[in-house]
Amino acid sequence: MYATIIKEIATVQTGYSFRSKLEASENGNIAVIQMKDLLDDNSVDCSGLTKIDMQDPKEQHFALKGDLLFRSRGQVNTSAIIHENPGKAIIAAPLLRIRITDPENVLPEYLNWYISQADAQRYLTSMQAGTSVNMIRSKQLREMPVHIPSLKIQKNIVELAALSAREQTILSALAEKRERYISTLLMQLAKEDQYDETS
Repeated sequence: MYATIIKEIATVQTGYSFRSKLEASENGNIAVIQMKDLLDDNSVDCSGLTKIDMQDPKEQHFALKGDLLFRSRGQVNTSAIIHENPGKAIIAAPLLRIRITDPENVLPEYLNWYISQADAQRYLTSMQAGTSVNMIRSKQLREMPVHIPSLKIQKNIVELAALSAREQTILSALAEKRERYISTLLMQLAKEDQYDETS
């Protein structure tokens, strides 16, 4: 394992700043990835991106498979990974794009996981201290410390994290079904008791 900072293993690019509200176009030539397209499981949903008509955006604003999109504003400063080819899509501010520059030693999935962990979150929270707006700037994100284990360990961490997330989803679904089942039983009991009193 070695310790480094994000700018040594990745580039951080600010999203495109639109001067006005997006004008959606069904036959638009460019898709736009916005904050709303980032899911709770820290992945990016590219299935329903807003399309617009736009002339020649700079290459630096385009998104690629494996890019991380960082939530730079708000109470939650985490990232989401693009698992599929987004096509001709650009990233809208206030999102920041993180692109791995050392793929032989760093998995984007690992960095995506790491940004959500306690060490990274403590750093990000400290960067917000004393500010009136909850915002992380690109320079601050570039300086964030990161611990990089071997690729084998990174893969194991990513796989275990995915299994843990799946387990939590299943347990949550089971708990919800159990709650509905008990609620139904209790309602039946209430109705039966009412029927017994009136008979």
